[in-house]
Amino acid sequence: MDEFTALTSAEDSTLVLLTVEEAARRLRIGRTTCFALIRTGELESIDVGRLRRVPADAPAEYVARRRAARRAA
Repeated sequence: MDEFTALTSAEDSTLVLLTVEEAARRLRIGRTTCFALIRTGELESIDVGRLRRVPADAPAEYVARRRAARRAA
């Protein structure tokens, strides 16, 4: 996959599920950090067969929760 294709798929608003790499790109974090957020349950993900996918709205929900927690503190 070339850089253009990667950027296009990461920004495609019609996607229902993202790869972990696409979700990490949306959050501007590394792949390992993204997997850590998934492992702790902070970032929602589902299994599709042997694949791990992140619902397209999950990165925005994660950010919203973090922002709300920061405001409450």
